[in-house]
Amino acid sequence: MNRLSFGNSEEKKSPNRRCVIIGGADIKNYEFIRENLRPDDYFVFCDSGLRHLENLSVKPSLIVGDFDSHENPNIDVETIVLPCEKDDTDTVFAVKEAIRRGFDDFLLLGVVGARLDHTLGNVSILLYLDKLGKRGLIIDDYSEMEIVSDKPAYIDDNFAFFSVLNISGTAKGLTITNAKYPLDNAEITCDYQYGISNEVLSGKTAKVSVSDGKLLLIKIK
Repeated sequence: MNRLSFGNSEEKKSPNRRCVIIGGADIKNYEFIRENLRPDDYFVFCDSGLRHLENLSVKPSLIVGDFDSHENPNIDVETIVLPCEKDDTDTVFAVKEAIRRGFDDFLLLGVVGARLDHTLGNVSILLYLDKLGKRGLIIDDYSEMEIVSDKPAYIDDNFAFFSVLNISGTAKGLTITNAKYPLDNAEITCDYQYGISNEVLSGKTAKVSVSDGKLLLIKIK
């Protein structure tokens, strides 16, 4: 691994500061994505994620990549150049690097797209972060994705639909309240995903919890 450092690589992480990882998958609704950004976010652009730089209107804090799908911009930003042949994708490396730098809260953008293999791999990052006790959220043009495990998750009625999927092998003690299709101490298996397209009751906030295992919660705008 080659590390090319441009600018100040000793940027301090303020308490509760969030790390935003930007991958190269398509983003069409930039206005919606920008609404979810914060002024003090730490922005890590991964290789072809740099194509979103202008439309997101943010300043990179770190650039990571092997630059096989986007040229190295060689700008005044700390840049980590990776080898093309490696176990971790650029996105996974970026997440691990941000963890090394002390971040606990992550937002992933541009990580869900036409490449199903990359999409599934990036969704598994949420499991990785949850295992480490860190918060992870994926936002795309249509949805928000997060893991439900030892803490409940909540969905307000601004979301048209929500789904819960078993992607870890175990999901028992599933309880859903304030939804069109409630559940009490249920189980979802990987080979029978019946938790698709539930709806929050009007004026309510749905609650999803699981007593054993993990679920992927997808909230649909």
